[in-house]
Amino acid sequence: MGRGGLAITTLASPSLGSDTLAVEVTGITKRFPGVVANKDITFSVRRGTVHALVGENGAGKSTLMKILYGVQRQDEGTIAINGAQVDLHSPADAISSGIGMVFQHFMLADNLTVLENVVLGAERLHGISGGARREIRRISAEFGLDVDPDDLVANLGVGDRQRVEILKVLYRGAKILILDEPTAVLVPQEVDELFDNLRELKADGLTVIFISHKLDEVLSVADDITVIRRGTTVASVDPKTVNARQLAELMVGSQLPTPETSESTVTDRVVLSLRDITLAGSEGRNLLTDIDLDIHAGEIVGIAGVEGNGQAELVEVIMGMREPSAGIVKLEGTDISAWEVREIREAGVGYIPEDRHRHGLLLDAPLWENRILGHQTERPNVRGQLIDAKSAKADTERIVREYDVRTPSIHVTAGSLSGGNQQKLIVGREMSHNPKVLIAAHPTRGVDVGAQASIWDLIRKARHEGLGVLLISADLEELIGLSDTIRVILRGRLTGTFDPDTVTSQDLGSAMTGADGSHDVGAHDAPSDAPQDLR
Repeated sequence: MGRGGLAITTLASPSLGSDTLAVEVTGITKRFPGVVANKDITFSVRRGTVHALVGENGAGKSTLMKILYGVQRQDEGTIAINGAQVDLHSPADAISSGIGMVFQHFMLADNLTVLENVVLGAERLHGISGGARREIRRISAEFGLDVDPDDLVANLGVGDRQRVEILKVLYRGAKILILDEPTAVLVPQEVDELFDNLRELKADGLTVIFISHKLDEVLSVADDITVIRRGTTVASVDPKTVNARQLAELMVGSQLPTPETSESTVTDRVVLSLRDITLAGSEGRNLLTDIDLDIHAGEIVGIAGVEGNGQAELVEVIMGMREPSAGIVKLEGTDISAWEVREIREAGVGYIPEDRHRHGLLLDAPLWENRILGHQTERPNVRGQLIDAKSAKADTERIVREYDVRTPSIHVTAGSLSGGNQQKLIVGREMSHNPKVLIAAHPTRGVDVGAQASIWDLIRKARHEGLGVLLISADLEELIGLSDTIRVILRGRLTGTFDPDTVTSQDLGSAMTGADGSHDVGAHDAPSDAPQDLR
């Protein structure tokens, strides 16, 4: 029995016969210099089921999936697919064995059609025209994906793009699908549609390995759950007999955290104000239209929206990456609309970027150099005109201690840290300069429940001390729990204001998609030409 009377089944001795298993992983160990990423991992996946894999960032899930997809080689252990042992040297080997993987960050070319994206690299299978189009339509219909091969990917929403990624691996003959954080960027209605798709896949005998940090979703869709902690498998649980709090306890040894914020700390002092902000795009279409927004000291304003509806452009205008076509941005009453990024940062605007790898870190640089990033003109990073490496290193040690960044040294590269620890380093760096306003874009995306709780606590503490926060998140529970007020953005316009004390996720989901009728979207206010990596 586990803690609290929770029944736990170990994974070492599956009770099912090998003829019913799609995947058998036995004794997988993977070592890197100074760290053992996987240690004697053993688990089995039943054919025709959805099998969830959960664990903290850094627990070894990503390494294990890379091994299963042939990206990396294990040092010890074996993998069997449908009862036959396989040796996976590359993704091509995995694909040949019937394994396909859909990564969290989609790999699609916007300027190509669905058909062109799907057949790219697999032209020999069904050609590139009639045969391919018929096969795509057949797969789409069979698995309820509702994908038109002639649609341009640039015109598709996030949920549709994900279905194209699933279609790509099915087109290549995959019978075992690995989905990495598949709901991270979806609104509730799109999550429901994805789960319907997964049930269709399962009904047709396909097997799905589902990696997620959202425990409630795992419990709703999985047939079996494997828990990984500190590089090894620790338990197999039946989702019918466990709840989210018990599952979190298995993962991290503590209860599932909640983002709930209690007392209000909102003051009358406006620290950031946007008035009539419009940002023109190409072909006469606006990326942002008539944005009015105030953030007070001690207030968290949440922005809810389907990705690609202007959130990234809003951040870029505030941070000085783009100058608005019209309107004014004021920081504590001072017009900063035409300021450079460095001036805005030095004036007291902290920034947690949406994509920490592209815009928040130098992955090949050591932690202490990443501590300097974005604050190259500020103490303790500089003395006079020169970088003060000694002080920067000492302050990085402080950030590592205070923000619980788990690392063997400040001299290791940022790329060697787990996602949660990378994010805590960024949060620590930004909070170390006592910002007046924090722009937090998806601050807990892709991090585990432990790191998520730490980041929530840090944001709550800063709010209590008078920080104004603009919180952009695809996690509606996070928005509802942390925000003092929530604004919905749709096609570049702020279309609704909601009270977190009374709004539901379904209410926000309807407003985000325009299903509540709150916004009649015209043809000239659709953000469509923003850089894709910034969405």
